[in-house]
Amino acid sequence: MIPPADKSARQSGSRRLRKIIGIMVIGALLLALAVFLIRRYIGDLRPALFPASQNIADILEEQVPLSTSPADSRAPASGTAAIPLHLPSRFKIGIFARNLGAPRVLAFSPRGTLFVSLPRDGNVLALPGKKGAGRADEAKVILRGLNTPHGMAFYEDKLFVAEETGVTRYHWDEMTLTATRDKALFALPAGGNHVTRSLVFNGKGQMFVSLGSTCNVCYEKHPWLAAVITSDKDGNNPRLFARGLRNSVFLTINPRTDEVWAGDMGRDFLGDDLPPEEINIIRAGKDYGWPLCYGNKIHDAEFDRNPSVHDPCATTEPPVFEYQAHSAPLGLAFINSPQFPQDWQGDLLVAYHGSWNRSAPSGFKVVRFTVRGNTITGSADFLTGFLRGREAIGRPADMIFDEGGSLYLSDDKAGVIYKISKQ
Repeated sequence: MIPPADKSARQSGSRRLRKIIGIMVIGALLLALAVFLIRRYIGDLRPALFPASQNIADILEEQVPLSTSPADSRAPASGTAAIPLHLPSRFKIGIFARNLGAPRVLAFSPRGTLFVSLPRDGNVLALPGKKGAGRADEAKVILRGLNTPHGMAFYEDKLFVAEETGVTRYHWDEMTLTATRDKALFALPAGGNHVTRSLVFNGKGQMFVSLGSTCNVCYEKHPWLAAVITSDKDGNNPRLFARGLRNSVFLTINPRTDEVWAGDMGRDFLGDDLPPEEINIIRAGKDYGWPLCYGNKIHDAEFDRNPSVHDPCATTEPPVFEYQAHSAPLGLAFINSPQFPQDWQGDLLVAYHGSWNRSAPSGFKVVRFTVRGNTITGSADFLTGFLRGREAIGRPADMIFDEGGSLYLSDDKAGVIYKISKQ
């Protein structure tokens, strides 16, 4: 006969065991559900979030400069098969600066010093180097302790910096490589989901600033969010310029027309292939659709379920070009370089930062768009190789040409700035 005390202990132990098993089963079910929901509604997070197994700067610096063979314009040259990046045969690539953390926007000072913003660190760096040099001499912190500094531009020898909640102008001294605060120009609403702000000047000295949405898809309370605003060079009379732009992270000026061009990232959670990413010409007073519409006047019925007599997309502005959803367009640069082919002049380069929420990763490259007037007639890959299977060893961010026509590209995953030039 089992003593009462032993019987009670066994029953208590059995209850604890059943409880542990129950918790493990529930945990396994919750984990399985989480995996299903991530795959169904979010996608493959590895390329965007996981660290790379290889340091791309080490790979490039251990090999001869990247080139390609005449027989295959997309293949690495003989003896350089370990180099992952691919360019057309007339170009080479190298590391201009490394160990920068997460470099984003690039700008040149009037005398040719390269600047880069580090939004995560709150800093702006200057990267001085001898004219034509393949590498920066140093990385000097010019501004520190800022609130997510992103967009930068020089105008009339002054440096303009766009932080999450405002635009500020600085005096710049090239001899001492120092920037001193001139004045705060105007405040900006806080960002929510999208905190980066970019700015450009057109040829008339008009300033344009882009602000992303605070959410994936919603009605914004502030008219400047999910929009582009404008002011003069002194920050006077900041006002709405164009709206309905969910997240046009970067802007550029088409030198042939003096108009603002931008990529725009569509909303998430409509699947792998919706909505398309966009290239837009940003014009005064236009509505580019978000949050009610996407792509070429397509109604977002998933968000807007209110019956309407009128088509809410009828008066919205269609994109100039659409391409693969979730490619994440960032930096744009119009080609005006003696180092690039003559028939490429005026074409547009766009950096695809790469997807974070697609079951099959997309983007992670630089693409050339063929531009004819205000239309895009085609596209072709320019720089590839950042994505290896489901691992990203880099994520292109911004691009800029120097006065000699070399192209600089920031990579906020590898922490480097590349220099691309003619062979």
